[in-house]
Amino acid sequence: MTFPKDFLWGGATAAHQFEGNYQGDGKGLCSADCVTRGDGRKNIQRRVTFKTLDGKVGSQVVFPYDDLPEGAIVQCLDNEYYPTHEAVDHYHYYKEDIALMSEMGFKCYRMSINWSRIYPLGYGKVNEEGLKFYDDLFDECLKYGIEPVVTLFHFETPLQLVNEMGGWIDRRCIDYFVEYCKTVFTRYQNKVKYWMTFNEINNMEILPLYAGGMVKNDDQSKAIGSYHQFLASAKVVKLAHQINPDMKVGMMIAYTACYALTCNPIDELKKMKDDQTRHFYMDVQCRGAYPSYKLKEYERKGIVLPIQEGDLNILKEGTVDYIGFSYYSSSCVSGDPKQETTSGNMTTSVINPYLEKSAWGWLIDPMGLRIALNQLQERYQLPLFIVENGLGALDQFENGKIHDDYRIDYLRKHIQAMKDAIEIDGVDLMGYTPWGCIDLISAGTGEMQKRYGFVYVDNDDLGKGTKKRYKKDSFYWYQRVIQSNGNDLYEEKDYAS
Repeated sequence: MTFPKDFLWGGATAAHQFEGNYQGDGKGLCSADCVTRGDGRKNIQRRVTFKTLDGKVGSQVVFPYDDLPEGAIVQCLDNEYYPTHEAVDHYHYYKEDIALMSEMGFKCYRMSINWSRIYPLGYGKVNEEGLKFYDDLFDECLKYGIEPVVTLFHFETPLQLVNEMGGWIDRRCIDYFVEYCKTVFTRYQNKVKYWMTFNEINNMEILPLYAGGMVKNDDQSKAIGSYHQFLASAKVVKLAHQINPDMKVGMMIAYTACYALTCNPIDELKKMKDDQTRHFYMDVQCRGAYPSYKLKEYERKGIVLPIQEGDLNILKEGTVDYIGFSYYSSSCVSGDPKQETTSGNMTTSVINPYLEKSAWGWLIDPMGLRIALNQLQERYQLPLFIVENGLGALDQFENGKIHDDYRIDYLRKHIQAMKDAIEIDGVDLMGYTPWGCIDLISAGTGEMQKRYGFVYVDNDDLGKGTKKRYKKDSFYWYQRVIQSNGNDLYEEKDYAS
């Protein structure tokens, strides 16, 4: 058998894209609650809304991001639509949703705890109703033998921390985050074994509002925000091991295989620098120190890290247990600025002439996943966990059925790449949780029509619909994949039979 017997098959979501009930049962606001809907195919970007010092309201795009006006307060506005407020209402449908996951055969479920549901302000008084919700959710998972895999921070900075201190640029966020983690580690230590600290931590480079609740976008501010998150992650890893030595804490990064467009040395140098930018966030969390290439970059730019006594030891002692990463597509780079580009997972890429694209312009490259797995294995020698992978597509709902052969084809080829990486290359892969296992709000575009799930949710881009769940063809296909431990990928069957 190619996949280990204890391989963690499952699916993935994030609280702000899935739960809804955004202010219910004592929950506070978070940064994601103040971001509007966009339209990826029409290149309409999501926007963050705010009020200025003189009382005027405004908004600006989150990608590419610019500094918010000085003194602006991020907030929700009455005349705007925020898709994550209601999302698909997993908060009230969690029992039905977990039952569907169990029917597919999930061994694990990757999700996030929304920090502001536990600490409405990010600090201070704990919200018992929020803790109880996750207690109930975890109990429901464990009832079916589903292992929770919990992300502690998934683009959900408590809004109070954004407006009071500018997000993770303020060192106080470290202590607040550690206290929040101490609360949930202590509460759920016998229910949750696998944790991850920061979702796609490297998105601080391009999406500082998402990645760190940051109101500034300059290089110095982002370097400080990342530094504080590295320290917080290291402290949290040590804390988890103290509370329960059996708990495993990983990091999480958005990752791609990266190709030079040509063998021109200029393109190869561009690829090398692109790889360094991506690997930096893993180098610190997996190796426990800043790499020389990043320190030299900071020196050139005049960036100074706010290092305090003992910080470097904390980084060294708090390295992660495994690497979680998202993989949707590969990327391609060129030193020629005239090359045509296309979108990807919160990034852009030079168009690779050898690859097809999704309806949203993302390059489709299963072989790139095998390459990525090998790169990570060779560089870090840590267990790997693919915690996001999937195809955002326009699903046609016809007579209660959704025939999504395109999704099956995408996932089949990526799972085959995983098999090859394990069987041929000897990669240590611990699990696979395709993104958006039940339809949810797209983080990048705020759309509902960009669907990823094995389960269709009757909900449109404006939040209208019954919220009823329907099984897609991919539901039955993935069920068979899990039952066979990844060996039955190709045989065509009546999926619903």
